[in-house]
Amino acid sequence: MAQKISITLEENLLAYIDSQTQNRSKFINEILAKSCKEQKLQELRDAYIKQAQDEDEQKEIELWDSTSGDNLENEAD
Repeated sequence: MAQKISITLEENLLAYIDSQTQNRSKFINEILAKSCKEQKLQELRDAYIKQAQDEDEQKEIELWDSTSGDNLENEAD
């Protein structure tokens, strides 16, 4: 749900916003949504890098990969 708020901006920033759009709220919402998405993606990238560098985690993945098909028959036959 949208909420109406009051914010204070530097004059040059407000002039920039006004030069880009006629709808200030929509413009600011889109910028903040994009920033939020980028931050979440960066956190996910960092987590994947950390996981890839964790030797114990990699050994666990290799173990699961090597056993995931054990005792399974092709049901299509």
